[in-house]
Amino acid sequence: MQIAFFNTKSYDKTYFNQSTFLKNHQITYFEVPLNLQTAKLAEGFDGVCVFVNDVLDEATLKKLAGIGVKIIALRCAGFNNVDLEAAHRLSLPVVRVPAYSPESVAEHAVALILTLNRKTHRAYNRVREGNFSIEHLTGFNLFNKTIGVIGTGLIGASFCKIMLGFGCKVLAYDIQENPSLVAEGVSYTSLRELFAQTDVLSLHCPLIPATTHLINAETISQMKPGVMIINTSRGGLVDTKAAIEGLKTGQIGYLGIDVYEQEANLFFKDHADNVIQDDVIARLISFPNVLVTGHLGFFTQEALEEIAHITLQNLTEFEEHIPLTNQVKLPK
Repeated sequence: MQIAFFNTKSYDKTYFNQSTFLKNHQITYFEVPLNLQTAKLAEGFDGVCVFVNDVLDEATLKKLAGIGVKIIALRCAGFNNVDLEAAHRLSLPVVRVPAYSPESVAEHAVALILTLNRKTHRAYNRVREGNFSIEHLTGFNLFNKTIGVIGTGLIGASFCKIMLGFGCKVLAYDIQENPSLVAEGVSYTSLRELFAQTDVLSLHCPLIPATTHLINAETISQMKPGVMIINTSRGGLVDTKAAIEGLKTGQIGYLGIDVYEQEANLFFKDHADNVIQDDVIARLISFPNVLVTGHLGFFTQEALEEIAHITLQNLTEFEEHIPLTNQVKLPK
């Protein structure tokens, strides 16, 4: 198949080009993101390969279908940037990578917790400047703390197991309980009860209409004062302006985000020589108790290898008219 690959970074080329599953596919790499203006680049291609911040709204999908594109291959798990109803009407199947390395994201969530708590990033900067003072770097023991987990799919389950290893009490919320996690000591509860008891809250659920701004002014007010909130899932789960207010009052004691609801024009790009025009993210990164890592959670060797493998496998299934294992279906 001829594939137009959008939003290309150097690591994409490395891992896709070295994949043993590349056979029978020819990839043309484009650095620009996919949107209505750039969709014309896909003319003459059988499919497009896209990432989390590419825009696949109805207009873009119509353009792609009109120039002969037959399949949309997401090289990520999330699909909130795709108008699935429009894709269905246009007979454009959408495939994704539902699980590549759940441990990579789960471990990154733990890294955010430990960094914020023990302030290793601040200690590192002090020492590099010759300042060995430990004033105002006090942390807390994770042992015996209550960890709240929203979403216990593969990533959430991996995170739960890690936190149990720290000796934490783990509370979880999901529309469907995982019996194996219950057997290991995870307790499922209501959202309200989870908010009330949690010392550290970690989000691992998809972004759908029901979860958009799940963390908002009302739910923040239900949490323990000084709660730590970690988001390695999707930026839209958190009402960022409400989080800023929570940080200002101290209701939120720590905020660690690997994702941001307006990240499309910021993340995966170097803005070091520019003035950032997004006042919300500028305010966020001004807080000493906020850590933003720019969608780094998935970024491990194992995850990149698996993303390339599954994406190319999805395309092979389509080419060979095999039922699509990882097709995204319209919600019922």
